[in-house]
Amino acid sequence: MNDNPKLIVMLTHNDKTVDNAYKIFDQCKDSKAKFWGFKEEPLPIDQMKKLYAYMKKCGKTTILEVVAYTEEKCLEGAKKAVECGCDILMGTKFFDSVNEFCKENNLKYMPFVGRVEGRPSILKGTIDEMVNEANICLEKGVYGFDLLGYRYTENATELNKEFVSKVKAPVCIAGSINSYKRLDELKDANPWTFTIGGAFFENKFGESFNEQINNVCDYMEK
Repeated sequence: MNDNPKLIVMLTHNDKTVDNAYKIFDQCKDSKAKFWGFKEEPLPIDQMKKLYAYMKKCGKTTILEVVAYTEEKCLEGAKKAVECGCDILMGTKFFDSVNEFCKENNLKYMPFVGRVEGRPSILKGTIDEMVNEANICLEKGVYGFDLLGYRYTENATELNKEFVSKVKAPVCIAGSINSYKRLDELKDANPWTFTIGGAFFENKFGESFNEQINNVCDYMEK
């Protein structure tokens, strides 16, 4: 779908937003990353709105990723995304009610596929099941998909390649991208975007947060 996968910087660790997310973004706002996001927990909504407003002011595309599995919690997360003025809602299990809410509010919806459970999340299910599920969701008008490729309990590289090649929509591969080897695999699979959060807090790609973002962006452009 594009020349190379684009980085979404997630200000999260262990699937939760870090307390100093605003400070980190402020220090890294001039980095090469255009896409920024975090999770629906645990920041208070007023802090979330303030940070997203700052991201938008800096010209960033904004994402809220919601790790929720019940219809009530998923819809609650979608409402937070709208209240915060986000561009994209990632995560949630697919529900018609969430999909319709996103359509009504011009929010791009990228739900999970497969059997997702726990926090940090893990992914189960067969590749064929996930592709079929995605195609059904596409018929209902979703924008794309949040694929927890490296949280998959089976062959992650096979899943990533097959899902991206068979699903004709934007795919974000999210979770546990923590090495240059995995970046090479992403180049091969060629999704629209991918997320990195925890690996930046663990200095997997360099020293400072800003340096790591630019290292990953430069590497993906090679």
